[in-house]
Order: sequence, then structure tokens, then C-alpha cells
Amino acid sequence: MSRVCELSGVGPMVGHHVSHSNIKSKRRFMPNLVKVTLASETLGQRFPLRIAAKTLRTVDKLGGLDQYLAKAKDDTLSTKALKIKRSIAKKAAGADE
Repeated sequence: MSRVCELSGVGPMVGHHVSHSNIKSKRRFMPNLVKVTLASETLGQRFPLRIAAKTLRTVDKLGGLDQYLAKAKDDTLSTKALKIKRSIAKKAAGADE
């Protein structure tokens, strides 16, 4: 299981542990990933996703999964999230006609 957020694409970053004596050693900063189930209002379905806690706050701020995916860039989304985004767009296009 990779340590990458399915919605924002956030992954591990590399940095340094810096000791009191200023000795630097390599370390990894891991994203705070949580397993959540988000509901799509347009599709009327729930989707289990593994996303960063920071992304979950953004989803709540924007008003839900549908609104987040509408603003998200395709290159940051996982294949699962991209499939959900396309399904939402297809359903919304069908409702507009």
C-alpha cells in the first residue's frame, strides 16, 4: 500500500533531523493518511478512500467530494478518484440536457 493521498497526491517528503549540536541526518516526513468513506451527492454513492487529514479538511471546506473533484487537477488524482470524477461529470452532463 503506497503512502500517497488518493485525492491530493501528497506523498512522503525527505528532510533532515537536526540535533542540538546541529548534526544532520536524513529522515522522511510521512503524510497523515486516514481511511474515510466520502459520499457523492450527484451519484448517490459512498466511496472508501485513503486521504491525508489535510485533504479531508479541504473537502469539508469546499462542501463535499463532488465540489473537491470539480476543482482538482487530473494529474494529482489517483486512478480510482479520476474514475469517480469522470462519473460525476458524465452524470452532471446528462442531467443538464
